[in-house]
Amino acid sequence: MIKTTLIGHASLLIQSKETTIVTDPVWSDYQWEELQVLCPSIVLERDKIPPVDVVNISHRHQDHFDVRTLAYLAQNGNVLKPDATILVPNDKILIDVLKELEFKNIRVVTDFEPMQFKDVTLTPTPSRNQISTSDDEYPEHGLLVNDGEVTVWNEVDTLVDPETIERIRGLYGQIDLAHVRFVPLIEGNFSYHKSTNLPLSEYCTFLNVVKTLGPKMVVPGAAFFRYRDEVGFLNQYSFPTTMDQFIRDLAVFCPEVPCSPFLHGDVMHVTTDGVRIEKQSSDFVRIRENDGHRVAFKPVMEVPPIRTRTTDPKQHEKEMKVIRDFIENHLMERILRSDMLKFWLHFQVVTQLEVFGQEGSEVWGIDFAQDKLRVQKGDLGKINIYEGIGSSELCALIEGTTSWDYVTLCGNYRTFHNVYRVTDGSLELPPEDLSNYSLEPLMEAFPWDEAMNREKFMKDVRRWKGKA
Repeated sequence: MIKTTLIGHASLLIQSKETTIVTDPVWSDYQWEELQVLCPSIVLERDKIPPVDVVNISHRHQDHFDVRTLAYLAQNGNVLKPDATILVPNDKILIDVLKELEFKNIRVVTDFEPMQFKDVTLTPTPSRNQISTSDDEYPEHGLLVNDGEVTVWNEVDTLVDPETIERIRGLYGQIDLAHVRFVPLIEGNFSYHKSTNLPLSEYCTFLNVVKTLGPKMVVPGAAFFRYRDEVGFLNQYSFPTTMDQFIRDLAVFCPEVPCSPFLHGDVMHVTTDGVRIEKQSSDFVRIRENDGHRVAFKPVMEVPPIRTRTTDPKQHEKEMKVIRDFIENHLMERILRSDMLKFWLHFQVVTQLEVFGQEGSEVWGIDFAQDKLRVQKGDLGKINIYEGIGSSELCALIEGTTSWDYVTLCGNYRTFHNVYRVTDGSLELPPEDLSNYSLEPLMEAFPWDEAMNREKFMKDVRRWKGKA
């Protein structure tokens, strides 16, 4: 028998007779740049969690790899056993963070290479989504857990193909339970003025995974969070379906596979006789408030304007001084070094950067059709690429105290582009794979690369290491 408890979001406690495994522990009040919270919210009594033999970290995204929780686990001997093993993908930043937190028994997993821990076999499953940004890898894996009698698969955020499903079935035949993806996350689409409709082709792949795998039972997993407080308006733009809708759709698409809700604090007993779910029966975690109504998807509602988050007038003026100096004296140096320069020149792009302060905004532009390129103050009368940003966020980028993870998810940075080139009798458009590239000057001036991602995590290490 395998017993599974959903702690929160993608964090599961999986127990066999002899082995306890925890996946993707994210137990902090706030997650992902402190912009999000668990939904439903929970009460978690950490001192009641059974001692853990194995921690499995699926990938480096902050809703699965939380430095604050990991720092707590590293210094708290009541949760992890002294010889606990940390399973990780082959991700140098992730591994370096764990070493900085002084974890010792770190083991890099290999796709479909089984690992024996007491009475269970753990087998990582691969993902097709290995690249998240242009210069930075995010290897990730799902996990099969088999105790010799039953098999549980945690898909997490992985994207799987028919070959992966065939190999899973080849190993264990019809698996007993699958935690599967159910909602395509379109976080960031609001900021980038991309479609906020349900991406039906991606959603269909989630349904097809269940149909092709054909497990004895499935539960939706790994998408239980929402934006909090002042960025709560982003909930109506970010979660284009719900767990209940997925269950209804799956009942029609794949009626032969039972599907049930599985929420924080629920406990699942997986045996050769079937799966039994006990609602809110965990003795260490329970739902505080079932606040799922806060993520109602309504991407037509009013949103607050961009405005600096700095409230002190003197500090705001210092921010604007830093910003004006950078834009007017340093931005063009970076533009001229950019790999996108030829693109901007060829399409004769006119960019506009609008910086929002406490009262109103200031505007700068670059006209790439001019012989002598320069940053100009004021409206140039045409916009092919627009960037609007709060002065607090732009100043933090300039000073290196934030990352694009925060800036693009906080709702205080918004961009769009209408790029084309007029020739005699025709209109030239950019390549169809345009979305794979960063067209925005600020994204080029402050590359979203490995160095930025590393510093983002190491800043959290410095903040939380050694603290209760």
